[in-house]
Amino acid sequence: MKKTTPAEPQVAAHPELDSKMRSRGLSLRLAVASLITFVLALVWVGYGFDVDIAPGLHLNLRVDVDKTSKFPDLYEASITELQDGMEKGLFTSVDLVKAYFARIDEVNLKGPVLRTVIEMNPSALQQAADLDLERKTKGARGPLHGIPILLKDNIATMASEGMNTTAGSFALLGSIVPRDAHVAAKLRAAGAILLGKANLSEWANFRGNVPSGFSGRGGQASSPYVPLGDPCGSSSGSGIGGAIGLAAATLGSETDGSIVCPSNFNNLVGIKPTVGLTSRAGVIPISEHQDTVGPMCRSVTDAAMVLSVIAGRDPRDNFTLAQPPIVPDYTKALDKNALKGARLGVLRQFLANVDPVIVAAFNSSLVTMKKLGATIVDPVDFPSFEELQASNNETIVLNVDFKVDVNSYIAELVEVPTGVENLAGLIQFNTDHANEELIPPFWDDQSQFITSESTTVNQTFFDALAADRDLGATRGIDAALAAHRLDALILPTDVSSTPAAIVGYPIVTVPLGFFPPDTPLAPAEPTREGGPNRPFGLSFLGTAFSEFGLVGMAFAYEQATHTRLAVRAFPAAVPKTQLVDVVGR
Repeated sequence: MKKTTPAEPQVAAHPELDSKMRSRGLSLRLAVASLITFVLALVWVGYGFDVDIAPGLHLNLRVDVDKTSKFPDLYEASITELQDGMEKGLFTSVDLVKAYFARIDEVNLKGPVLRTVIEMNPSALQQAADLDLERKTKGARGPLHGIPILLKDNIATMASEGMNTTAGSFALLGSIVPRDAHVAAKLRAAGAILLGKANLSEWANFRGNVPSGFSGRGGQASSPYVPLGDPCGSSSGSGIGGAIGLAAATLGSETDGSIVCPSNFNNLVGIKPTVGLTSRAGVIPISEHQDTVGPMCRSVTDAAMVLSVIAGRDPRDNFTLAQPPIVPDYTKALDKNALKGARLGVLRQFLANVDPVIVAAFNSSLVTMKKLGATIVDPVDFPSFEELQASNNETIVLNVDFKVDVNSYIAELVEVPTGVENLAGLIQFNTDHANEELIPPFWDDQSQFITSESTTVNQTFFDALAADRDLGATRGIDAALAAHRLDALILPTDVSSTPAAIVGYPIVTVPLGFFPPDTPLAPAEPTREGGPNRPFGLSFLGTAFSEFGLVGMAFAYEQATHTRLAVRAFPAAVPKTQLVDVVGR
């Protein structure tokens, strides 16, 4: 493939490169941007302007801002609140983009240096202005119209927009994807603004033994709840950004734990969909058998809205052909009484090594759910529990899948300026660029890459796939559900991911509690495993394509408890910029 110098990155971990590369992207964008769009961007931040946009069609584009109106707090603002404010003309999508950009700037590489966002979309203001005009002339497309969303940096966006898709690695910097990922395209069609690319555990935590939240391009991300705290991986930046209102919502991906764990550590709702409910086309892969893309939001309602948009069949991902022919509107599952009459099973076997603080909160949640009308079956045995704990099948499957799937992804790229063509090339690139990628003492391992490169598709691989199906479904989740006529299984999120991961089943996690304020700070090596106020979550697990029911039960619990609101991020990690600082200025 053609070797050239990568273009237009906004590199959080290497600021010395940032100025030159951003200036190149800016000059190109100003060369092609139309005057009318530029003017509209100014208009919609609060200035007035009259314009004839076609013969006989005149628009007064003045925004009358009621200075006494209470704008929603962007730390907690829901999609519904933001949509309502735009519909009432209190603020615009341009205002939202400007406010979120300012909030990112406050905490990303300044202040607490959370390293949440790798790069921001240079086209976002133009897109926001276009969507504001569309709202005024045609009306909103739907609940996500004009809503800024952060995407994990393994979800492809068309290169012409100005953002990279790299899985956090310099090896793919400047690579040209053939098209938007399917989920990104669906968000665009719904009117959402793809605000930027969130940092992640590089290669979705599949490079080697490296701390969660580190990528070569993005640096080491950390929690907004515990200074230098582990944000969990691999959708680390999505978790951090969603937690403190750096966007209205975020997208993550999961192979085993990478949506639910950062949601768990960052006080968010996360929906890990059934494999095949959301397309993986255009998403840098680990495993076609376990990868899935889902929302990470501050509320079940917001997550349901986003999931309703990104779910659906895609010819480029044949796993999606297994989903029901009609995708539900998951917002219709939002029933405060959804736990009434529900039967929930407690997989008590999985709690043996869970922190007593989490177990106590989990047991208290059972009381709450009983009061809401649920029947709690406790304990529920997992027939395959001991075999599952001892199994190495998932490792076998992921090692083989990664080599096959990442080679296929790279082969489909239009251009890779670094010349990397496959997994072997990635290993060599990291070796050749160790000062950027293999940084001692914590970030210098690529043993997972090397192990995966040595694998082949063989009978052992197919046997491991079959064994995972047996352990996770036939004698696992499905067996437990059937034995007690259950609607869902429940676990602390800390231990919920693997049974569902190995068979591609869904999980919805909601905030459950926080460690006490007097919890000692663990040592930072380079991040801390725990500390005061570290959040943790509650997971609802089900069989394939049972998201509708899980969303309903999670919503009922959330509305009865509002746990997320009990503790905010530590003060320095809370951005100060609000809409009042942007509107009309």
